[in-house]
Amino acid sequence: MSNFKLHAPFAPAGDQPQAIEKLERGLREGMRHQTLLGVTGSGKTFTVANVIARHDTPTLVLAHNKTLAAQLAQEYRGFFPENAVHYFVSYYDYYQPEAYIAHSDTYIEKEAMINAEIERLRHAATQALLTRKDVIIVASVSAIYGLGSPEEYEKVHVRIEKGAAEDRATLIRKLVNIYFERTNADLNPGQLRAIGNSLEFMPVNERAIYRIAFDGGVIAHIDRLDAVSRAKKAELESVFVFPAKHFITSVEERTRAIEDIKLELEEQLAKFKREEKPLEAERLKRRTLHDLALIRELGYTTGIENYSRHFDGRKAGEPPHTLLDYFKRCDRDFLTVIDESHATIPQIGGMYAGDRSRKDTLIEYGFRLPSARDNRPLRFEEFETRIGQVLYTSATPGPYEIEKSRQDAKRLVLNVHGGIVEQVIRPTGLIDPELTVRDVTETGRYPGQVADFINEAETVIKRGGRALATTLTKQMAEDLATYLRGRGMKAEYLHSDVKTIDRIDILTNFRKGGFDILVGVNLLREGLDLPEVELVGILDADKEGFLRSETSLIQTIGRAARNVLGRVILYADVMTGSLERAMNETNRRREKQLAYNKKHDITPRTIKKEIHDIAASMRTEHQRTIDELLVLDTLAYKDDPKTFIKRKREEMAAAVEELDFETAALIRDELYKLEGNGPKKKSRIRKPLGGS
Repeated sequence: MSNFKLHAPFAPAGDQPQAIEKLERGLREGMRHQTLLGVTGSGKTFTVANVIARHDTPTLVLAHNKTLAAQLAQEYRGFFPENAVHYFVSYYDYYQPEAYIAHSDTYIEKEAMINAEIERLRHAATQALLTRKDVIIVASVSAIYGLGSPEEYEKVHVRIEKGAAEDRATLIRKLVNIYFERTNADLNPGQLRAIGNSLEFMPVNERAIYRIAFDGGVIAHIDRLDAVSRAKKAELESVFVFPAKHFITSVEERTRAIEDIKLELEEQLAKFKREEKPLEAERLKRRTLHDLALIRELGYTTGIENYSRHFDGRKAGEPPHTLLDYFKRCDRDFLTVIDESHATIPQIGGMYAGDRSRKDTLIEYGFRLPSARDNRPLRFEEFETRIGQVLYTSATPGPYEIEKSRQDAKRLVLNVHGGIVEQVIRPTGLIDPELTVRDVTETGRYPGQVADFINEAETVIKRGGRALATTLTKQMAEDLATYLRGRGMKAEYLHSDVKTIDRIDILTNFRKGGFDILVGVNLLREGLDLPEVELVGILDADKEGFLRSETSLIQTIGRAARNVLGRVILYADVMTGSLERAMNETNRRREKQLAYNKKHDITPRTIKKEIHDIAASMRTEHQRTIDELLVLDTLAYKDDPKTFIKRKREEMAAAVEELDFETAALIRDELYKLEGNGPKKKSRIRKPLGGS
């Protein structure tokens, strides 16, 4: 019996049944590479969900950006509500990697505004892999970056058991040893506090408080509390507590690693001396000795991942531990699904070179030891050896996955299929959108592509539809959105500079009708499930290049394929090769879809899909409570700000006196919001030691 319980509100239809059967048979027969060529809106995720349920192994789903990963995680949670579906992405809202710019003598310290909820989700994902078999992790390419040893992460945990002989001080030391931090204020994930004869802590993987009560050197009670209301949710017999950080080592391994780091430091200092680089030598000595002092005393330092090779006992050049190692720890035969493979595969392949170039500069100028090179993403060939059976899904699969799938099909004596499973027929009967090519310079009564697009969009908006416009640059997207708003239209832009959760907010608001036109660049191509879109305008469609290649054009065209009224206008003065091939492929699919609908007497219908607020599930309960309080208190604040603030500060002080730090923190953060205050972000760009 399968560990995965698929909750399907509908049965497979269209091309889905044959695709599910072929892919699952291919997995049974041992095919390592298969490609699902599924057109936009054909339900590729539902097809893969059926395959996962049948194949019954832990599954990694890789996506090429956080927005798509969030959307996929939401879909899989809907299909598998009883199973462990987790979201694993880079835990930075804003991330500036450590770097040195030699020509201007500028050192840029690594800066990360950590989203605590994303950090919690990362821990929830790894802990699920070590404790369950029914796991689906939807991840970005951060899955190929160093994460710390799963063996150490699993080994160094604390078991708390009711009735065990344990005093509060000893348990506090145990939690501190696995990197929990003490606090006297409200608890966040990875923190603990002592109150009276009890201890409270919040694990890194969930938003709940565990209260441990002691009686005469014995654990008397283990209670699970709601993080906001502090209401008792359950009384437990025992609880396992995993480390608060992924990079963790035992005291013995730490001692050995420190000696190894000191030896490497001596070797590098000698090298700088031979090369007559006293500045670089002094810089490296100060940085490394400072880090070693923190590691020795606290067991941790900012940037400890740069010493990971020494802590793991790896040789120079050996790959780091990644999320893939946690999967192997869970099940060596896990399944990998590479979503939108034509974009994800090149991204995986390009990570190593960029990281190596940046690290080489830091090492050359004395900011890091040479071993920092081994804190890196996997090389592509290393990635290949760490995954088993793979399903590639895309409407436009790339040459790598096509060749791999075809070779694998030829390898088998029993050729299940040619390696490429086509899913062109949509369950809804929807056909690929109608295409129109229009001149850029002269377009009917409205000369110019922007004026023509505005005219067409107004017609769509009047009947309640939405429109997308794609541009070639971020600046063009912002300028066009501003111009449209100046014309009285409700428009927003979306591109890679917009923060992760803000992107999801924008998409959710677009689907709900908060605005009518979404303008973007590359983010509009793959995986954005927007069935309300009736019109897509591709500006400058004849500018041959990455954003107007055959693959990109087909993906963009697909944004209009989820609506029965969907159509696409391609603004072009010349017919490029990419344009011609994209239009031919779209028309080929249209003919096949029309023939199927006619044969089965199917009337196409627009996809009806529930609008999930993905961003809301990523925000903390603390923040949501503050938002609710703001709604209630804003009017009172506006009527008499001074009196309101005084009263709130008195309430906050009273809460502190009662050791009710949760309530005090809520009031504090509400006041921050109302008064527009908060911690200021410090600049992290500075001249390095000895710089001019």
